[in-house]
Formats: sequence, C-alpha cells, structure tokens
Amino acid sequence: MTEVKWAERLRKNLHASADSLGNLAVESFHYLALFGIGAITAYAAVITFIGMINKGSFSVDDILLLFIYLELGAMVGIYFRTNHMPIRFLLYVAITALTRLLISDVSHHNPPGMGLIYLTGGILLLSIAVLIVRFASSRYPSVSEKTEG
Repeated sequence: MTEVKWAERLRKNLHASADSLGNLAVESFHYLALFGIGAITAYAAVITFIGMINKGSFSVDDILLLFIYLELGAMVGIYFRTNHMPIRFLLYVAITALTRLLISDVSHHNPPGMGLIYLTGGILLLSIAVLIVRFASSRYPSVSEKTEG
C-alpha cells in the first residue's frame, strides 16, 4: 500500500508540474501575441498617418481608418488589462468599417442601389447588437468585470 501512495504522490506532482508548464506556455504565447497585435496596429496607424501627411489631404475615409486603428488599439489594451475580449469594441470596429465603406461608395458617385441598403442595414443590425450587449452587461454583469460594461 505504501508503494501505491508513493506512486500517487509522484503522479500528482507530475500533473501539477505539467499544468504549470502548460499555463506558462499558453500565457507566454498570449502576451507575445498581444504585443504583436498591438505593435502591428500602431505601426499601421503611423504608416497611414504619414501617408496622409505626404498626400497633403485628408478624407473622411482616412479619418475613419484611423478610428479603426484607435479602436483596435483600445481593444488590445483592454484585453491586456482585463483578460476579457471587449465584444463591444469589435462591434464598433465593424460599424466604423461599414461606415467607411458606405462613405467611400457614396463619395465615388456610385449609383445608389441595393448595396446601400445592405450597408445601412448592416450598420443598423450592429448598432442593435451594441444595445443588446450593453443592456446584457449592465443587467447581468460578470463577477470579474472591471472595465467592460
């Protein structure tokens, strides 16, 4: 019976060590990926901004693209601090991207058609989704919720 307890203790120690190493590997990849996404977002925003300055003019399209970069950067920052994906920011990015596409489509004098209806319908649906998420997060907050809400 003593040999079985020794083997069980060894198994538990091995399991605990494997869990610790696995958690370290996952968290290391997690933070490395967050740094990478944040750095790429910042780099893309700077390159876009420099391109706008070199061009000498700014369009609403360009400004909305910068807002998309800003929202992505904020999303990475919130995810870094809270370890929760702020779903509202993904919805904001999608709304901004569709708005950018809508403005680009209209400003290039494309004749109005069903595409315009689809874009505005998509923006409306995403806006309703934001309302639902905000209502749900205020009505049913998670226990560890810090900044999302």
